[in-house]
Amino acid sequence: MMSGFEGYLQALCEGMLLNKELLASLKESNFDAVLYDPMMMCSDLLAEDLGVPHVVSLRLSFAYTIERLCGQLPAPLSYVPAVAVQGHLTDQMSFMERVENMLLYIAHTAVFKLQVMVMFEKYYTRFTGKPTTLCDTLGKADIWLIRTYWDFEYPRPLLPNFKFVGGLHCKPAKPLPKEMEAFVQSSGDDGIVVFSLGSMVKNLTKDRANTIASALGQIPQKVLWRYSGEKPDTLAPNTRLYDWIPQNDLLGHPKTKAFITHGGTNGLYEAIYHGVPMVGVPLFADQPDNLLHMKTKGAAVIVDFNKMETKDLKEALTEVITNPSYKESIMRLSRIHHDQPMKPLDQAVFWIEFVMRNKGAKHLRVEAHNLTWYQYHCLDVAAFLLSVVALVVFIFVKTCKWLFCKCCRRSSSSKSKRE
Repeated sequence: MMSGFEGYLQALCEGMLLNKELLASLKESNFDAVLYDPMMMCSDLLAEDLGVPHVVSLRLSFAYTIERLCGQLPAPLSYVPAVAVQGHLTDQMSFMERVENMLLYIAHTAVFKLQVMVMFEKYYTRFTGKPTTLCDTLGKADIWLIRTYWDFEYPRPLLPNFKFVGGLHCKPAKPLPKEMEAFVQSSGDDGIVVFSLGSMVKNLTKDRANTIASALGQIPQKVLWRYSGEKPDTLAPNTRLYDWIPQNDLLGHPKTKAFITHGGTNGLYEAIYHGVPMVGVPLFADQPDNLLHMKTKGAAVIVDFNKMETKDLKEALTEVITNPSYKESIMRLSRIHHDQPMKPLDQAVFWIEFVMRNKGAKHLRVEAHNLTWYQYHCLDVAAFLLSVVALVVFIFVKTCKWLFCKCCRRSSSSKSKRE
């Protein structure tokens, strides 16, 4: 997988940075800034080549690795949880969980540094003509637009150039297509359930699809399921399959009772925006951790995709729909999301234009970018102070020893004279 990703990275970087016509066209256009997601590697090099400030847009990464190591974002290990394969760490950790958290941070940092060293540094050095790392260029970003907010994140320290814009894509619901609206209205007072595992999952095994379809057929609600695979044998009349659904519009519909989701950040924010409780079916990457945040905040129930049986999914749906605490919790998060001085999209636009107007935002970047790792952690200061303490202790011990020996000699001399 890493080999394939390296090939993708090489093609991506060469396509941007070795295309003289493209670069000439971009330079002639006199752009004022570059906006990019760090997943699109070498975009920071493009910004450097064009000589314009750059704005990063991302969802906080595993163990906040990119933000910690390249953006200098503080991450106290005692209450800022890293992301595990099966997310279970929150900001309230026991002693053993803090041990696990520290080990996870160490592992994420080591893997990231090794990956950067093996895969990225040779390309960055090649294109800049001097030894360069990913963090050398990415760390020069003027503003980091983080696609979450305090309705999702646990409280933690931030830097002045980190701005929350979670849910910037959310908007009020629009009317549904007529046929879909008719199906939704046919649900009566029971309402509907919206089901999507995202755009990356096109198909499921026959066994998993039948298990899910069987569970959906046992609830009174109508279900709109985004699924382009083979029709399950157990598909019930209350469930309809769609290759695509207007997810935001469905979640904003007054008849929507629950949202079955894989835990992608965009879908979670649409559910928060419209106040819809969730049943989480995480599949990979950051999805288990995303849904853990929602579970911790009382807005979701999580089921294991690989182990769940029909009754597990049915019970989870029934719990979320019939227990009013889930609706109350998601509505509380929704109120927090909407109660901001600026809408997330307006916030993002403001800071992008701020960078363009002021030719950057270097005054918001902390001095930590210019410190070595031992200076950042004050290890040189600690070593100096320990040396001073050791020297004082050494002098004190030597002085005491000298005085003791001198006293002993005087005592011995006096005794000899008396004899």
